[in-house]
Amino acid sequence: MAEIKKLNRIKVVLAEKDLTNKWLGQQLGKSEFTVSRWTTNKQQPSVEQLFDIAKTLHVEVKDLLISQNEVE
Repeated sequence: MAEIKKLNRIKVVLAEKDLTNKWLGQQLGKSEFTVSRWTTNKQQPSVEQLFDIAKTLHVEVKDLLISQNEVE
């Protein structure tokens, strides 16, 4: 089975800020399940959603992404 590559740091940023999936979901009008899928890399947020997540978490979009070098 192919290795799932981590593409985002949403889970890490939430933990650093002591916030939950439920809280982020409430802020964005999304379900906790949707946020959970983002944080476990089972689904990726759209670019528009990524900007909304960054704004809500008071971080830059780049802070939510893993660089190409880190993926390889």
